[in-house]
Amino acid sequence: MENKTIENGLERKLGLFPVTNIVIANMIGAGIFTTTGLLMEDLRNPLLMILLWIVGGIIALCGALCYGELGAAIPRAGGEYIFLSKLFHPLFGFLSGWVSFFVGFSAPIAASAIGFTEYFTRAFPQLLTLGIFEAATEAVVLKKFYAILIIFAFTLIHLRGIEFGTRVQNFLTLLKVGLIAGLIIIGFSLGKGSLDHFSQGSDFSFNFGGWKTIGLSLMWIMFAYSGWNASAYIGSEIKNPLKNLPRSLILGTGVVIFLYFCLNLFYVYAISPEDMSGVISIGGLAVGNLFGKSFESFLSILISFALFSSLSAFIILGPRVYYAMAKDRYFFKFASEVHSKYRVPSKSILLQCIISAVIVLSGSFEQILTYMGFSLGIFPILAVIGVFKLRHLRKSTFKLPGFPIVPLVYILAGVSILFLGFLERPIPSSIAILTVIAGIPAYFIFKKRYEGKKGEK
Repeated sequence: MENKTIENGLERKLGLFPVTNIVIANMIGAGIFTTTGLLMEDLRNPLLMILLWIVGGIIALCGALCYGELGAAIPRAGGEYIFLSKLFHPLFGFLSGWVSFFVGFSAPIAASAIGFTEYFTRAFPQLLTLGIFEAATEAVVLKKFYAILIIFAFTLIHLRGIEFGTRVQNFLTLLKVGLIAGLIIIGFSLGKGSLDHFSQGSDFSFNFGGWKTIGLSLMWIMFAYSGWNASAYIGSEIKNPLKNLPRSLILGTGVVIFLYFCLNLFYVYAISPEDMSGVISIGGLAVGNLFGKSFESFLSILISFALFSSLSAFIILGPRVYYAMAKDRYFFKFASEVHSKYRVPSKSILLQCIISAVIVLSGSFEQILTYMGFSLGIFPILAVIGVFKLRHLRKSTFKLPGFPIVPLVYILAGVSILFLGFLERPIPSSIAILTVIAGIPAYFIFKKRYEGKKGEK
C-alpha cells in the first residue's frame, strides 16, 4: 500500500505539492506585512533594507538545505525536537519543544489571529460596533473575541484529519500567493508610484551602533522567513520523505524569497522612505498611495487571508511536536493520543488551541512579535550544527550541496543576529532566554516521572 501506517500511528499521506504549500503558508504571515515600515524607521535606507531581505532569504535557504538533509535522514514528526534528541541529547530536544510550545506555534497562532482580526476589521469596521459599551472598549473586546473564534474554527477543521486540513490549506495558500502576485503585477503596471523612492533616504553608518541595528533588523526579517523548516515537523506523514521533504523545503523557501523581494520593491515604489517610516500597516498605505483609499479595504482583506493561511499551517505543525515529545514521555501523556478515526494528535491540537487563546487574551500583537523574534532563532542553529554530526556518523541519505559552507553560513549568521539583537533589545531577548531556562527543571520533572513509571513495570 502507498499510504502505510507507521509504528507511531501517523500515516504517510502527503505528497510534494501539499507539503510545499504548508512551507509557503507557514512562512508568509504577519512578518512581511508588518515589519518593512518598522525596518525603515531604523535603517532609513530603502536599498539597504531590500538588501537585508535578500540576505535573510539566503540565510533561510541555507537553513532549508540543512533541514533537508536532517529530515531525509530522520523522517519523523517533531522537527528540531527529533533532530536534537537523536543527534545530541534529549534535554536539547525537549527544550526546543518547550520553546515551540509557547513561542514557536502557540504565540504565532495568536499573532496571526490578532493580525487577521486587525486587517479584517479595517476592511469591515462595522464588525467592531455593538452599541453596548464604550466604542474603544468594545473594539478591543471584539477583536480578541474574533481572534479566539478563528483559532477555534481552524482547530475544528484540523481535528478532521490531515487530508481534509491540507485541502483547506492548499486552497488558502494558492489564493494567498495568487493575490500577492496579482498585487505586485498590477501595482507596477498600473499604480502611480515612483522609482525615485529607491534613491531617497539617508546614508547608513556602518559603526557598532549601525551593526546592532542591522542585527535587530535581520532578527525581524528572519521572523518573517520563519517557517522555512515547516515540513520537517510532519516527517511522519510525508510520502517518500527522502525526496519530498528536502524538495518541499527548498521549493517553498525559494518561492517565498522571490515573493518577499518583489513585495518590498512594491512597497518602496509606492511609498517614500519618510512616509513609510514606522508604519505597521504598510500594505494598506502602499495600495492607498497607488490606487486611492478605496483599495485599502481590498488589501486589508488580502492580508487577512494571508494570516488566515499561516494560522492554519501553525495549527497543523505545532501539535506534531508535542505529540513526538509525549511519545517519548517527555510531555503530558495525553498529548500522544491519536484520534481513532481521523488519525491526528487530537488532544495536542486542542491543548495548543487553549494556549493560543490565552496568549490572545494576555498580549498585544507587537509584544508577541518581539518575543518571538529572538526565541525562534536559537534551536535551528543547534539543529544545523547536527548536520556535521550526521556526516560524521555517516548517516546522511540526502547530502546537501555546498557542505560545509552552507551550514557554516547559517550558524555564523544566526549567532551574529542573536548577539546583535540582544544588545539592541535586551529585555525581550532576556525573556526569551528565561523561557528556555525554565524548561530545564520541567525536563527533569518529566524525566523523573518517566523513569518512575518504568520502575513500576
